[in-house]
Amino acid sequence: MGVPQSHYRAFAEWAAAQGHRVTTFDYRGFGDSVPASHRHSLRGYRANLFDWARDYSAVVDAAHAAWPDRPLYLVGHSLGAQLPGLLQHPHKVAGLLGVATGSGYWRDNAPALKRKVPIFWFIAVPLATRLCGYFPGRRLRMVGDLPAGVVLQWRRWCLHPHYALGAEGEAVRQAYARARFPVLALSMTDDELMTLRGTQQLADWYAQSPRAVESIAPHDVGARRIGHFGFFREAFAHSLWPKALADLNRLGAWSAEPVTGTTR
Repeated sequence: MGVPQSHYRAFAEWAAAQGHRVTTFDYRGFGDSVPASHRHSLRGYRANLFDWARDYSAVVDAAHAAWPDRPLYLVGHSLGAQLPGLLQHPHKVAGLLGVATGSGYWRDNAPALKRKVPIFWFIAVPLATRLCGYFPGRRLRMVGDLPAGVVLQWRRWCLHPHYALGAEGEAVRQAYARARFPVLALSMTDDELMTLRGTQQLADWYAQSPRAVESIAPHDVGARRIGHFGFFREAFAHSLWPKALADLNRLGAWSAEPVTGTTR
């Protein structure tokens, strides 16, 4: 959410150099997917999180078509590990590695964020979106510019204890239940946004999938900090990045039987 695909370029190029075909993308109305007609303002641009899930599905379909005989894995950062539960063709996915992800329910946010986030959800988002016709996050230095439909739907999700599954109802719960691909969710102990509890909740949304949660501390990889955004920085090219590819291989070896667990 609010992170352009350029943030993942170094990791994607590194993974490609290891022999993988790698695709990154921006959701419609964000980053490189903003049409020329709305480059200066997203006012009037129509998109919501279901549209973004359809964008995700389109990328999955294209990647699968390009290399249909090879397993297709998703590396989803934050929102990128939430939306795969809404994919139109989840059977095309061989596994999901979630990085610094979890439920966005505000009471499950990290403590420092939880103290500040009510101002964001109850003042900044509704007021700025109503005034501008979209959320001007770049000017406010909050998240980034987002279409009104995206940020207001995300607000509903984050204010519900069961996030998307609670805010949207049974149809979304059933969509997640259709996923059978294995899920490994990585929780950073110094994540300034997400908590281990929230990560565990996200894993449980994939109720019919083999799934596990793993906690990673900076000292595990000889670092002072990882945080919510650090995993994809080149500083971790010799530690977390090889681990990510090893984790994808682990997912490929998991059985089809649901498995749950938490490891360190």
